[in-house]
Formats: sequence, structure tokens, C-alpha cells
Amino acid sequence: MTFPGSQFVKSLGPKNAEATVLLTWVALFLGELRDGLTMINMQSAYLLVSKNYSEKQVGVLFFVFGMSQFLFQAPAGYIMDYTHKKTLVLSVVGIGTTLCTILTALWAKENGNNLGLMIFIKFVQGALTALIPTGLNSITQGIVGSVGMTSQVSKNEMMNHLGTSVIVVTASIIAYFKYPDIGIMFIVSPLACFGTVLFLNRIKPEHIDHDAARGLKTQSETPNYIASKSGVLDGTNDVQKTEQPTSPAVKPSFNVGFGQAPPENTPGTTPLALTPLQVLKDPILIIFTVICFLFHMANGCILPLVMQTLAIGNGNSGILMSGLCIVVAQLCMVVAAKICGDYSGKYGRKILFLVGLFIVSIRCAIILGFLRLREIYQSNLIEGLILSTQIMDGVGAGVFGTMYILVTSDISGGTGRFSMTLGITSAAMSIGGTVSGYLGEWLAEDFGYDHAFFVLGLLSLIPALLYLFAMPETLADCTSDVNMSSSNNCSRMESIVEENDTSYKQIT
Repeated sequence: MTFPGSQFVKSLGPKNAEATVLLTWVALFLGELRDGLTMINMQSAYLLVSKNYSEKQVGVLFFVFGMSQFLFQAPAGYIMDYTHKKTLVLSVVGIGTTLCTILTALWAKENGNNLGLMIFIKFVQGALTALIPTGLNSITQGIVGSVGMTSQVSKNEMMNHLGTSVIVVTASIIAYFKYPDIGIMFIVSPLACFGTVLFLNRIKPEHIDHDAARGLKTQSETPNYIASKSGVLDGTNDVQKTEQPTSPAVKPSFNVGFGQAPPENTPGTTPLALTPLQVLKDPILIIFTVICFLFHMANGCILPLVMQTLAIGNGNSGILMSGLCIVVAQLCMVVAAKICGDYSGKYGRKILFLVGLFIVSIRCAIILGFLRLREIYQSNLIEGLILSTQIMDGVGAGVFGTMYILVTSDISGGTGRFSMTLGITSAAMSIGGTVSGYLGEWLAEDFGYDHAFFVLGLLSLIPALLYLFAMPETLADCTSDVNMSSSNNCSRMESIVEENDTSYKQIT
């Protein structure tokens, strides 16, 4: 079977062409599943409108979901660094989080009468989705290496956002015609899961270099083309035997860095991973983790609040408008991810990242102005203007979603701890979004939506200023061009290596 676009990509001859085609299809269908937030946002509108939940009850569910992600994301990264069954793990997680979405739609009762059960489901869903960002990006880096991450992460993010847009449009149209009984819209979730699992399981073990996936080396040593048993690229079933990259299975250990004596490396072999404690000592990682937390504390609840201002009291048109909030933002994120892929490798990460950070404050100020105007003049035009602010959400979240992966890859290069480091930064984002969810809903219910946007807008200035003055440019010269030769010392956590040159050889 030949898939659309596969012949074109094969003709270009990129490294691991077959796997990158499959990866883009995985990213497309993974849009809804990637971090769980799309369906969480849709569920919040569903619970408020169809099940008469209060804002605080929805905030509690956000809080539990985010806390669960926070608790499990660093361990999830640790698991993905070690496992050689990355595609299987990601498939199981996708199925599990889809079941949680369906159970929420089926079992939620009026006025939150079974809130305890919903809390448990959100806790499980948060734990499962913690494995998705680290899993997808670990597979990506294993296929293209860290030197190919700028281009491939950009493509992944574009497809993620495009897939989310299609899913949300479909769900919103269903909800519009089925209002007020809109639970049926969640049928899109198992459809997306089916596509994700289908294409994930077409990625062969030979496609993934697990040393490159961990960040121990900058280039993947998989062959340029691996014939697939499914004939993905050429529609044939011609199978050629290929050898898997030499990435021996490594059993996880509990050497976290508290004085254990590391074994010596054999000269000429691939360097072994830093201990988790050494990774955590890097000041650049600490600063960036704080920035991730603060950004999501400010930005995490803005989209749900905008959706609620459009959904509450506006019937089926309000539900449609709230769904369009996600669609407008996601389509703009596609463009933002493309720009990040085209220019962050040429001009560095910092300039683009600052654009994504500072635009949140501007967005909140404009939303606040439109809400004040709506109090004076009720019009569909005002509703449309509020919806249009999602363009800025697309810019901010689109830039952040792409760049934080690239910056994490830069920081963790050479450590053998890419997935764990990504788990740490993702955990900071989760706890920030969790705090934001409860803070935003509390402000909206007790003080009004205008006060909520004002406070969140002020908070968003903190991570932007911190990144401006405290974060260095993380893009190393040797990763600016994907055609440059591999170097295991490229993008190493310099602050650790300067302290102890031998620490690079330690193993967990």
C-alpha cells in the first residue's frame, strides 16, 4: 500500500526516508492524543454545558490531570531512555488515554455528582499522557539524530496541529448538531487512536538508533533506506534483511549520582550516560525548567477561559465558537512550527522563543479590552474579535511547543538523557498548567473573567523577562547544519563538563 506523499519524500532521499514518512503520519493522528489537552479542553466545555459542572469543579479536574502528568513525566522520560520498545509503549499509552476520554463522556453525571470517579479517570489519563511527548520525541531523535531534530520536530509539530484542527472541527460540527447532548463528539478520539497505532507499528526496530534517541550521539546510524514489510514507500512487499543499529539493550540502574563509583568506558566506544543527579546540576536546565513552569502557569488556562466566555449562555453556537477557538489556534501553530523549523537553525533559538513568550501578555491585554467592550455593546462582531485573539495563541503556543523540544535537545546533547531531560521540562509545563487551570477558574468564578485575564497577562511577563536576561543561546554551531559531521561532544552540558571532565563517562 502506498501512502500519500511517500513517493515524493523517497525521491528527495532524506536519511531514513521511510521512517520519517511514517513519523509524520503518526504525528498527524497523535494531535489529539499528544498531551491530552485538546480533549481536556473539549471535555471542560462539555462538562460545563451538558453536565452543569461549575468552573471550580472543572478546575479540580484540570488540577488532578496536570498533577498526575507532573508526577509521571520525569519517570516516563527515564523509561523511554532505556526501553527498546518505544513504539509499543506509545501505542499502549495511546489506547489507554483514548479509553479515559470515552469513559469521561459516558460516565460523567449531572452537577458533578460522581466527581470522585472523574478525578480518578483524569489522574490515570494524566499518567498515561506523560509518556506521549517523551515517547514521540525519543523515537524522532532515534530516527534522525539530534542534528536532524530542528527540521523533523518542526514537521511533527505542524502535523500535530493540523491533525488537532481536523479532529476539533469534526467534533465541533457534531456537537453543533447534537446540542445539548454533545457527548457523541468524542467519537473522534478512537478514530485518531486507530491512525496513531496503525502508523506507529509500521515503524521497524531498524529505523531507531537508541543511542541517538538518548542523545549519546548526534547522528542516527540507521541505514538510509530500510525496505518495509508493509511496502510503505513503494507499495511492494519486497523485504530486505537489514541490521539494527548497534545500540545494545541497557538495563536501568539506580545509580543516580550520589557518590557511586562509575565503571570505566572502553576507549573508542560510545560514551555512557550521565547520572540523573549530574543532569539536574546543570544551571541552564534549571533556568529553562523554571521558565517552562512560569509560562504554562500564565498561559495554560487562557484557552479554556476564552472557550468558556464564548460557550456559556450561547447555546449550540457557543459550543461551535469554543471549538473554533482551538481550530484557529492550531492552524496558526502549523505556520509557527514551520517558521521555527526554517529559521531557528539559522538564527538560533532565543529570538523566536522570545516572540512566543512576550505575545501572551499582548494577547491577554487585547482579550481584556474586548471583554470590556462586550459589556457595553453586545454583538456577534465582538464574539468574533474575541475568537480572533486565538491567532496570537497559535503564535505563542506554536513557537513554544516547537522550541522547547529543540532547546531541551540542545541542552541534553551528549548526556544520554534526552528523554529524561524532556520529561523534566514537560513536568514543569504540566505543573504550571495545573496551577494555571485552578488559578484561572478560581479567578473567573470569584472575580470575573476580566480579572482572570489581567492577572494571567501580568504573570506571563515573568518567564519572558527571565528568558531574555538569564537564558543563553543553546544552539551549538555543530547543530546548525544537518549535513555537518557527527561529534559526540557537540551540545554537551558544558557547565557539568567544565566541573568534571570525567563525569561524561558515568553511567546510571
